[in-house]
Amino acid sequence: MRRAALLACLALTASLVDAQSATDSRSGAPGGRIDRRAVVERHRVELRTVDPRSPLTVGNGSIGFTVDITGLQSFPDAYAGGTPLATLSTWGWHSTPVTPVPRLEDALVPYRAGDRDVPYADANDRDGRPVRGGEWLRANPHRLDLGRLGLEILRADGTPVHLADLADTSQGLDLWTGTLTSSFRVDGHEVLVMTAVHPDHDRIAVRVVSPLVGLGRIRLLVAFPYPAGTWSGTQDWSRPNAHVTTMHASRWEATFARRVDDTRYQAVLEWAAPADLRRSGAHAWTLTPRANRRGDATGDTLDATLVFAPDGPGVARADVEATLRASARAWESFWQSGAAIDLSGSRDPRWRELERRIVLSQYLTRLHASGPRPPQETGLVGNSWFGKAHLEMFWWHAAHFALWGRPSHLASALDWYATILPNARATAASQGYAGARWPKMVGPEGRESPSGVGPFLVWQQPHPIHLAELLWRESRDPGVLKRYASIVFESAAFMASFPREGDDGRLHLSPPLIPAQETYGSIRTRVLDPTFELAYWRWALEVAQQWRVRLGMAREPSWDRVRERLALPTIRDGRYAAIAVEPFTTPTDHPSMLMAYGLLPSTDGIDASTMGRTFDWVRANWDWATTWGWDYPVLAMTAARLGRPADAVDALLMDVPKNQWVASGHTPQRTNLPVYLPSNGGLLAAIAMMAGGWDGAPARPAPGFPDDGSWVVWSEGLQRMP
Repeated sequence: MRRAALLACLALTASLVDAQSATDSRSGAPGGRIDRRAVVERHRVELRTVDPRSPLTVGNGSIGFTVDITGLQSFPDAYAGGTPLATLSTWGWHSTPVTPVPRLEDALVPYRAGDRDVPYADANDRDGRPVRGGEWLRANPHRLDLGRLGLEILRADGTPVHLADLADTSQGLDLWTGTLTSSFRVDGHEVLVMTAVHPDHDRIAVRVVSPLVGLGRIRLLVAFPYPAGTWSGTQDWSRPNAHVTTMHASRWEATFARRVDDTRYQAVLEWAAPADLRRSGAHAWTLTPRANRRGDATGDTLDATLVFAPDGPGVARADVEATLRASARAWESFWQSGAAIDLSGSRDPRWRELERRIVLSQYLTRLHASGPRPPQETGLVGNSWFGKAHLEMFWWHAAHFALWGRPSHLASALDWYATILPNARATAASQGYAGARWPKMVGPEGRESPSGVGPFLVWQQPHPIHLAELLWRESRDPGVLKRYASIVFESAAFMASFPREGDDGRLHLSPPLIPAQETYGSIRTRVLDPTFELAYWRWALEVAQQWRVRLGMAREPSWDRVRERLALPTIRDGRYAAIAVEPFTTPTDHPSMLMAYGLLPSTDGIDASTMGRTFDWVRANWDWATTWGWDYPVLAMTAARLGRPADAVDALLMDVPKNQWVASGHTPQRTNLPVYLPSNGGLLAAIAMMAGGWDGAPARPAPGFPDDGSWVVWSEGLQRMP
């Protein structure tokens, strides 16, 4: 009867999401359209055992709730060595108190740029000593873990159940509805748990069905940590006196007002049946259903929701059933929007794994990378780089949204650039440049973080132009031009002012400089003319000119002069070098020179034959253990433009350490980086190009896939790459 009760709930949820007819353009799918629900549901995530590398997350783009095998955060210690369990949001941030508050101005170090000194926010001064306040500026603000929601399960004698005591564990993530279903047995009793997040506000809903509920042996735990403020840690339970939680309860709900130094937020717990809420720790409470001696189905069900919000007006109420329905409607709407791909007609046995990665990447990027600001590389799972965004990674996180016909998820974060435009202009002006110089590692306020690498990167500068162009191409809406014109033009103004004239009369991308291939960070004072950045400068400045023309403006003559006089890429031994000075090319980290003809179309100085030789040399000589998850899409896009589709597919599926995709769809890069969203976004961008084509691509369906019958690619709604 109890299983039937939960199955009835699942059936009700499923009834809300019957597949609708696709109306997009299509490419050869059986019956004229892709069965999107079938594609998504064949990659439902199923776990049978605890996998610390692969806990699952439910969320809505604003909040991410990462859980263990129970469907909640019941046994976090079991995941400490893998992917930590956390509740993170786009709006929850905290700064560690310090007096006086460090200023970025005090962390600036002068570097010689031509005939003048230019200030950079370095981690160390020129004598190798840490800059004043640099460590605090780098670590603050950091993302705040909002709280823990878990189960406490008791044996008949009142002792706690441990993870090892759970039997017959099973967990399934229904991607079509965003609903997680978990089941296990304790002392022979079945426990079934449903978990989902409301799409419109940050409400976690949980339904527990078990005879242990009626017996009072299952409790719901709510606890609030102090923020750890470390690289990957989000919780510090050792400082109960450093923060304040004030609780006010009524019969069916409790409000927790949180004060964490200068950060304020609230959480509201609501429940649907008689239960007792008791304090169990300095910042912890347990909700215990009142024992039910009848043993009927109602008494065996615990429904509760926990909603988080910034301090201020409350949010609308929604019970568990309403939240499950809303989640199902929102996720069904997402899957029915934009583009879709079906690889099931392929003969290559790798089709299922590639399609799994495609489907899971859509789920993960919607959940983690569609918020109002560029995401961190670990999304809403962990606190890599203290939860801050890396703007050179924003293209890899979000470009695919425009290519897959879901532009609003890119636009919401691209809008944020306008809010930090004053900071970016001030940075450029302080260094003697025009326009806006975008930071690298930032929190929501847009301040640069001191580093020996980040402030010296430049390849994030053209990204807003590229991303805005993708949005324009997707809609051809004049409103897009007006919306992003200032971002495009200020980016271009900086780019035009950055190159310096050399003795050869050419303009050069000159030191101090670190290219996308960060291998050359130690020689940043002499790095010159990285191949990819030269191509990106030329291409983006021309795109900015096209924006001026579309808006009825004249071309900017100085931008054209820069493009014409910019140095050409360095060629050595018949292939493109990474940089124009010794050691020219070191085969570690990102093979960024490939992006000059892959992520980008051809520009002056870039030709297919030379890039083909470069591609072959990279494949044969690169140290793949040092690469990162977005490097394989880089190879795939280059191979596609070179007319080598088999190599493009092989690149996406390379069996190398940092291209291993766990059950959740994440790609662990190293111990303290178990999640890496640029892998997912990069894959989707490459697939969009390979299946949807690019300007000048061969006139056949899926020009980036082999056309020998081994791959049959049905697609609809994809946009062409430039």
